[in-house]
Amino acid sequence: MEYAKDIEKMDAISRCFNHGSSPIPQEGSFSKAVRVEDISGFSHSVGTCGLKQGACKLTLNVKEGIIEEALFECIGCSGMTQSAAMAAEILPGKTLLEALNTDLVCDAINVAMREFFLAMAYGRTQTAYSEGGLAVGAGLEDLGRSKRSQIGTTYGTTVKGPRYLELTDGYVTEMALDDEKRIIGYKYVELGKMMDDIAAGFSANEALERATNTFGRYHDGTSFIDPRKA
Repeated sequence: MEYAKDIEKMDAISRCFNHGSSPIPQEGSFSKAVRVEDISGFSHSVGTCGLKQGACKLTLNVKEGIIEEALFECIGCSGMTQSAAMAAEILPGKTLLEALNTDLVCDAINVAMREFFLAMAYGRTQTAYSEGGLAVGAGLEDLGRSKRSQIGTTYGTTVKGPRYLELTDGYVTEMALDDEKRIIGYKYVELGKMMDDIAAGFSANEALERATNTFGRYHDGTSFIDPRKA
């Protein structure tokens, strides 16, 4: 190792006891993270691109520094979904440090990876106090039985009021209004369930009917509107 001349001329002085890094909570125990392989945990992070036109929620399951499971959920930018497809191939099997220095194409995904790394390094994870962490496959459980992201899309204007387009329940097809034109409920389609039923052999119409449900006081509505047309 090369030292500057000013350093070479200095006398060596003993340092006080160095207790090392502080332990962090990881999968049910406190441990010191010195190397990348010392880090384990399951958690999430969110990143946006420089233009703030899209966001990515990243979910990773890390075991002994290796990414064993990766889930990408993106919104707002059409190109981001292709980047997420590539990232799902790229990240599993990499160490956290490799992933941090991997070009994940989309800046929102890169930022999410950076924020995830920081959370892991400081022990701020979902499994900090869960003994053994979560099994590989836990990311899919976040998507539910139909393996579909939970999406909320609503819209509103001063002149025409709010429109519910898609909520966690599903794709909204009708909004129920009372006598004063206030929203009191809605009809929705669970798209994941509908696709599962079609794959199981039901006709499209049967699957649509089976996946359609209502929320709130939908049946008390005095008028009903299509939020995308009316």
